[in-house]
Amino acid sequence: MIGFQNLFCFLFLAISTLGYAEPQSSWIRINQLGYLPAGVKVAVWGNKSGNVPAVFQVFDSKTSKIVFSGKTGKTYGSYGPFKQVVRLNFTALATEGSYYIKCGEASSPVFRIGKDVYAGAADFGLRYMRQQRSGFNPFLKDSCHTTDGYTMYGPMPDSTRIDASGGWHDATDYLQYATTSANATYHLLAAYRDFPEVFADKHMANGLNGSNGSADVLDEARWGINWLLKMHPRKDWLFNQLADDRDHVGFRLPTKDSADYGVGPGKGRPVYFASGAPQGLGKYKNKSTGVASIAGKFASAFALGASLYKKTEPGFSVLLSEKSRSAYQLGLDKPGVAQTAPNRSPYFYEEDNWTDDMELGSAALYQLTGEKKYLGESVIYSAMEKVTPWMGADTARHYQWYPFHNFGHYELAKKADPKTKAEMIRYYKQGIEAVWKKASQNGFFRGVPFIWCSNNLTTSFVIQCYLYRALSGDNQFAELEQAGFDWLFGCNPWGKSMVYGLPADGDTPRFPHSSLTLLYKYPLDGGLVDGPVYGSIFKNLKGLTLSQEDKYAEFQSDYVVYHDDFGDYSTNEPTMDGTASLVYLLAAKQHESGGGKAGKQPLRSHGAIIRGDQTNKKIALVFTGDEYADGGKYIAETLKAKNVKASFFLTGNFYRNKDFKPVIESLRKQGNYLGSHSDKHLLYCDWQNRDSLLITRQEFETDMNSAYVALKNFNITKEKARFFLPPYEWYNDSIANWTAQMGLQLINYSPGTRSNADYTFPEMGDRYVDSETIYQSIVAKEKQTNEGLNGFILLMHLGTDPRRKDKFYKYLPRLINEMKSRGYQFVTVNDMLF
Repeated sequence: MIGFQNLFCFLFLAISTLGYAEPQSSWIRINQLGYLPAGVKVAVWGNKSGNVPAVFQVFDSKTSKIVFSGKTGKTYGSYGPFKQVVRLNFTALATEGSYYIKCGEASSPVFRIGKDVYAGAADFGLRYMRQQRSGFNPFLKDSCHTTDGYTMYGPMPDSTRIDASGGWHDATDYLQYATTSANATYHLLAAYRDFPEVFADKHMANGLNGSNGSADVLDEARWGINWLLKMHPRKDWLFNQLADDRDHVGFRLPTKDSADYGVGPGKGRPVYFASGAPQGLGKYKNKSTGVASIAGKFASAFALGASLYKKTEPGFSVLLSEKSRSAYQLGLDKPGVAQTAPNRSPYFYEEDNWTDDMELGSAALYQLTGEKKYLGESVIYSAMEKVTPWMGADTARHYQWYPFHNFGHYELAKKADPKTKAEMIRYYKQGIEAVWKKASQNGFFRGVPFIWCSNNLTTSFVIQCYLYRALSGDNQFAELEQAGFDWLFGCNPWGKSMVYGLPADGDTPRFPHSSLTLLYKYPLDGGLVDGPVYGSIFKNLKGLTLSQEDKYAEFQSDYVVYHDDFGDYSTNEPTMDGTASLVYLLAAKQHESGGGKAGKQPLRSHGAIIRGDQTNKKIALVFTGDEYADGGKYIAETLKAKNVKASFFLTGNFYRNKDFKPVIESLRKQGNYLGSHSDKHLLYCDWQNRDSLLITRQEFETDMNSAYVALKNFNITKEKARFFLPPYEWYNDSIANWTAQMGLQLINYSPGTRSNADYTFPEMGDRYVDSETIYQSIVAKEKQTNEGLNGFILLMHLGTDPRRKDKFYKYLPRLINEMKSRGYQFVTVNDMLF
């Protein structure tokens, strides 16, 4: 029998251990969309009390076995609701699968690593764009705002009727702004131009299900173009806005819009002429100073559209070209900003910059026409705003610095001379460094200010990081770039993906500030919500009341807040232009993953192809030669014995050397590819300053012509040897351009192994790499990612200095056997790249 005292103790212990568990005090935030096998992979751990664990583990979600262990590393201190934050880096885990992370008592949600984690994501964003259509709305299968509109502030009498129907609603309100619509149109067009392989054709031009032979993203961009054409109906007419804040009369479907603009419902809405002067029909007015900010956006969208439609619809292309020129001229005539017009409330888009828009407009016109005046003007405009001003700032007014990244620097760099390109890269880097200065102080790597539409700024910043990386080949900001992308999909204090319905099984917005969801529970698939704001901004907003208990209350702070609530129009309202930018970003991520046909496209660096098709297990063995040929006979015999073809890039010096003639003839008869490695093995550009050329174009062409004379002695024409591998494997964009203009294609080796160090010898000190180390680096690279050595251009030397006794070409039989056992086929560069 249990005594009373013992019974009391037993009951006390039972009550203490059942139903009274300590509240959770630590969490792990991850990118719910997943991670690429070869990409940066970082989760963030945060807690509200206690010590920081020293290690973390990654578990296979199917077997619950540990597949990766790592140290937690640097402690970043407090951020938002957390007292301690650390980054959990598991980049080295490259095996595809489903996983979860444990760090101390905290466990993450299950996430995936895979090449297909972003597949279809860009097309998913187009769902929201179609849902935002004015005129015929394919989501509602009904039409709205068909009687828009009547003019205000123009050279014609006020209330003159004009056809302004179509386009996209801006957000939950049904206003339509040319500044956001033109920017969105440009992003959609650029996404198709840069990443066409990731987009499907599952909708017709009107947005309904079907196929029309045109990618859905191009159909959506066309919807924007058609409306912009209505807003620029004559070369001296440009309209900036449709409707105003009298729209704000509560939740309702666009097909049942009851907003009264003074001429009665159904009679259309006001269309604001871009006059270049302050406007506002009610209590409040904007601070417009010109037209260039909107004119530059029109010009860039029209010019890019003209380029894309040049082959398929030449007549339409000509029209867009004319409209681009006339819009751009209006910007020249009236420099300054055209802000959106308020009426009853003080809120409007306070755009304060315009030279970035004119830079992009002139760059796009130069790409379209080739006229040097546009290039010169674009360069001038680029120097007037080197860095988008919000980057590095703590705050900004609503849409004060818009667009949120300068696409003009990228477009100008693609066609400009090396010096100008280097300047554009430097401008991008300055902006990134300004953000990094703040981001490096916290565990989320967050350097974007929490102003309205902070998610839009984040998306744009990640795009700028991507464009910088594409132009420069510099990966030093890769983790910062990925951190911004991860933030959007759940690696944030709330553990919330900021895109409605993406991923399908993730924690995404359920109660966005939207009439469609509130009234009818319609999904807003693909919509990017505004995002977190400073607590000080939230507390001072007018007419904002939460409609339900805050599910994320424990993650709010005085510093920053986000609410998944109908009532929060500051953090949880999707926007059309932010979503269009996200479509570009998601297309870029899918492209990098090899989604669609992307993996089949050759990789390039500074204008040279550096890797072939990454979807097929093919390797191109490449040998270069200038003054040494000691490995020639051995290599030729090995290739013949293994039934393997390789590619040999030899200098004119080599081809003219009589002692080397037997080797050359042997390689040629065996069917190997023979090409040029220049004539005199010149150094083209400075080792430290790559853009600094050490030769003139005339010297380059003279040397190349001599090289092909030497090739011709072996009956090898330029047509048979159009691939050219530069001496020292060192070049820049100018060399790539000069090569192309001679009808040749510049190539270089694929980075990632030490094979190109097989020329080194012990007397070189730390630069010397022995053959076993070289071999193991190749094997390790093959195991590193799912692509392995697919499409790899593996460079070695045909001969080396006599002081190198450890000849790597002696490893050739072992290397071929090993790679064949792993399923690889050896091909020439001609077979790989054609």
